[in-house]
Amino acid sequence: MTASLFAAEQGVGSKAIVLLHGYGGCHDVWREVISSLAPSTHTLAYDLPGHGLSLDFPAAGPAKVAARAVLADLSERRLKRVHLVGHSMGGAVAALMALAAPERIASLTLLAPGGLGPEINGPLLRRYAGAADRSEIRACLVAMSGPGTRPFDRTVDALWEMRRRPGQLEKLVEIAVAMTMDDRQGVIPHDRLDSLNMPVMVVWGTDDAVLPFTQADDLPAHFHVHHVLEAGHMLTEEAPELVAEIIRRNTRRRARPHRQKFAAAAS
Repeated sequence: MTASLFAAEQGVGSKAIVLLHGYGGCHDVWREVISSLAPSTHTLAYDLPGHGLSLDFPAAGPAKVAARAVLADLSERRLKRVHLVGHSMGGAVAALMALAAPERIASLTLLAPGGLGPEINGPLLRRYAGAADRSEIRACLVAMSGPGTRPFDRTVDALWEMRRRPGQLEKLVEIAVAMTMDDRQGVIPHDRLDSLNMPVMVVWGTDDAVLPFTQADDLPAHFHVHHVLEAGHMLTEEAPELVAEIIRRNTRRRARPHRQKFAAAAS
């Protein structure tokens, strides 16, 4: 496998589902989602470069670095086609992977994905970057969640353990500063997304305080958009069973027929 890139793999099903967490997260945040999928489901939950057990991945930070790293790792695992799921920053990574190697992505499920519009809550993410104890991590997660939602204690514990590793907080701060420069994020052009032919599902909470759900407006017509009422940004923690059902549903959909372009005949 790719050196210094970690993935927690389980299950032996014929469908491989790849899970990419958001900024400041780790592979363990998918635990509730994975447990809601069929027991035999083959899943790979990655620690993105610069996070958790992938902290020391070279040049970690940019989504494009993570996209290349995960694609290379999947090649080394001899997984020719996978169902791809990404949350927040992991959603941007997933979209870039699908654009770079569309023939290798059977379906694409994006949960409050980064990269679809310039607006981003930079102050909240920079606060989250520096959260060094359980109480501050919890406070940030509450601020990023929908009204009345309490993040699971297990998620807080997992993120706290991750941040105790030497160099992790410094790396998260570095990534946050680059990602939220001028309180704007980089945007993937919608005309590029229109070229994707695999089933695409975009899921967004209507109370997202990190990335506004209106960034799902004006996406290509073949993208399916699912709004989760009164949910915030942390969909994997707030609605794991719903997320699992949406993943199952999207993996069963058929790809859009390839559109053919016809050149005008020379006169």
